[in-house]
Amino acid sequence: MHSRPNQLNRLPRLFPLFISTLLLFAACGPSPHELVILHGRVMDPETGLDAPRAVGINDGVIAEISEEPLRGRDTLDATGLVVAPGFVDLHAHGQDSVSAALQALDGVTTALEMEIGVYPVAPWYASREGRALIHYGATVSHPNARVKLLTGADIGHQPTLPPGQNESMGSEVIYEELDSGQVAELAALMEGGLDDGGLGYGFGITYTPGASRTEIFDLFESAAANGVPAYVHLRSAGPGGTLGPFQEVIANAAATGASLHIVHLNSTAGEMAEQALGMIRGAAEWGVDVTTEAYPYTASSTFIESALFDSWVGLDDAEYARLQWPGQAERLNARTFAEYRERGGWVVIHGRREETSEWIVAQPDVIAASDGIPFLHVAVHPRGAGTFARILGHYARDRGVIGLMDALAKMTILPARRVEGAAPAMARKGRVQVGADADLAVFDPETVLDMADYDAPATPSRGFVFVLVNGTPVVRDGALVEGVFPGQAIKSARQGT
Repeated sequence: MHSRPNQLNRLPRLFPLFISTLLLFAACGPSPHELVILHGRVMDPETGLDAPRAVGINDGVIAEISEEPLRGRDTLDATGLVVAPGFVDLHAHGQDSVSAALQALDGVTTALEMEIGVYPVAPWYASREGRALIHYGATVSHPNARVKLLTGADIGHQPTLPPGQNESMGSEVIYEELDSGQVAELAALMEGGLDDGGLGYGFGITYTPGASRTEIFDLFESAAANGVPAYVHLRSAGPGGTLGPFQEVIANAAATGASLHIVHLNSTAGEMAEQALGMIRGAAEWGVDVTTEAYPYTASSTFIESALFDSWVGLDDAEYARLQWPGQAERLNARTFAEYRERGGWVVIHGRREETSEWIVAQPDVIAASDGIPFLHVAVHPRGAGTFARILGHYARDRGVIGLMDALAKMTILPARRVEGAAPAMARKGRVQVGADADLAVFDPETVLDMADYDAPATPSRGFVFVLVNGTPVVRDGALVEGVFPGQAIKSARQGT
């Protein structure tokens, strides 16, 4: 009977405690984020945001972007720094831990092998699981599936094989033409690779000279039927000249409805880059889903034993002087060309004009992609270490040929959009937005620059202060973080990722 009055009598004493608790909660604010980036200049090419913001991250996802400071259990001070989406490299042959470390120091958070691809697909993905510094993925390799069909051999990933052990690259099998039944079998193999997570079809047509135009067209039909893009290293120029190989694949895409991505416009088109890009843009205006990419260097690199060098046999020393063997300052001649071609391995090909390279970099619709050669066995070409810093530092800041936001778009939202139709996970990348994956590159726009060159290709870029993969710092205070492996597989929609 007396309990109620006693409880009521206690309320005046409890009320001040209740009010003080509310005031304390209001002063402290909501629960802190796992990680907060403070005082940075956030740049998001998709929305055009370019302003000071704080970024709050939870569970690997951007949870909040605020004009006011945020609280975090861990904080990164980005004063004077740009906070950008992590870079998406569509053309990264360096699918190994050494190359991934150099790419992380160049702002890359997703490195995809889309040109040559891999075959078989499932074992390759399994080999990377839980061991990746940055995100990874690959197309189904047309050259390697072709070897599987004709010899039964499983190549895996050609570029990361030790030098001289890539026997299929210079073997007779690459010159073998397939009949219609074999092409159907090849299409079935490649479709199976999509079921294993492959992100599209990867073609290196110049490396498979036996592949007829009918074979390539039929596989474009397969790509279209399966809703995946074709990523293509064009056929070597023949009687049709430089533009002929462009016409082949653009016509295939138009006739089949397949999406098309033409790799390294710079090395494929050379001095006809303006005409080739005009052709690509014209096709896009007429409804063809076609894109292209380039890396910001005047020298190329590939296997010296490959079919690409068949036409080089019998040239004079002046032509071979364009070739540089890794680790050697002197250029090749007729004798050393024959010697190294017999041995096999990567070679650097000099000779393009810087003026043309600069013009290509300045085009905002040409995606930036490194075509980076693996650093696992030998350091060959600087593009695998410095592509993105070179565009941001040399071309955007120092040369002023492209604005910073357009430069960032070339390496973030444009490549993410190219892939996201086949891989839904990519719709959460290439963006600094609430709900996007916390893959971020935080760099100093005043100091960012590539440091790698042809004499020291494995020199890390400078200026990247923080790089986050799924909200985990893999670069902190300009240095790699040891023992973290936040990279995840990017797979096709058939795998549900």
